[in-house]
Amino acid sequence: MQWGAVRVRGGDPQLALRTGDEVLLARELPLEPDPDLQHAVNAPTLNALIELGSDAWRAIQDAAPDAPDNARIALADVTNVLPIRIPDYVDFYASLEHATNFGSIFRPDAPAVGGNWYRMPIAYHGRASTVVVSGSEIRRPRGQVAPGVLAPTERLDLECELGYVCGPSATGPIAIDRAEEHIFGVVLVNDWSARDIQRHEYEPLGPFLGKSFATSMSAWITPLDALHAARVPPPNQDPPPAPYLTATAPWLLDVELEIELGGEVISRPNASRLYWTPAQMLAHLTVNGARLSAGDLFATGTISGSQPDTAGSVAERYRGERWLNDGEEAVLRGRAGAVALGEVRGRVTPA
Repeated sequence: MQWGAVRVRGGDPQLALRTGDEVLLARELPLEPDPDLQHAVNAPTLNALIELGSDAWRAIQDAAPDAPDNARIALADVTNVLPIRIPDYVDFYASLEHATNFGSIFRPDAPAVGGNWYRMPIAYHGRASTVVVSGSEIRRPRGQVAPGVLAPTERLDLECELGYVCGPSATGPIAIDRAEEHIFGVVLVNDWSARDIQRHEYEPLGPFLGKSFATSMSAWITPLDALHAARVPPPNQDPPPAPYLTATAPWLLDVELEIELGGEVISRPNASRLYWTPAQMLAHLTVNGARLSAGDLFATGTISGSQPDTAGSVAERYRGERWLNDGEEAVLRGRAGAVALGEVRGRVTPA
């Protein structure tokens, strides 16, 4: 069962649960007459419901088996919209293989991975207003590709990532062993990237315009609880992480990922190879006292393996010999055992 927001026959957005090929409209479910819950299920996004906490989420899920006929809609008869209003978006750099691959591409004369990378989860602050729902078209961006040269990117890329939607608002720091209490669910994320723009602005500070034009996320959010069986131990971290990044029982999600481009599967990464865990990311994100808001999104960064057919980006897969063309559609899929995550697709349109 997954969370989303849909339009039915062109109507206003409303909250929904997906079960297979059927959608259940949340406001039509038999719920207790709690005014806060009723307000939340009649909202156009999940934020108010997320803010109410796990008891409210479970109340709706528990009501799903008793959904009346007027609550049941075929998946094919709804149009997805962005399920959350995203107050803030942060993208991490949690894959050692990806960091190594990109270090060799962007800094061929320097060590591929800097020393601080092993000390803390590194991230950049993304642009929440350009996060779009799966199926949205992605316009080729323009930017500086060389000193003083403004042009459409010729090196448009995709990035295959996991994203975590944050739970009720809280003020940091959040203890690492309580991090999962602050995660509502999991999505797939494509952090579209313009590599020529990114490379030009990389010195002295970045990324900026090479990333901020678009990020796609799943239309359907998989509850974190539904992925409990997919938890696996993370790899050994050397040097040992700082105390605030040391969990009692650390975990990653074993999610088999798939990247399809132009109808062809080009790569199959796996999220179990990440170096930094989602709990470490959330603990580091808030250690300075930063506040979480319901619906905040943080993503893992590109998930890559050590072989080309496990690369999480076109740049790594083809080493500069191929980029995304206008008209091409990229599709990301993920599966954790029997649970399929909501896919992410987007088609490139001209600048």
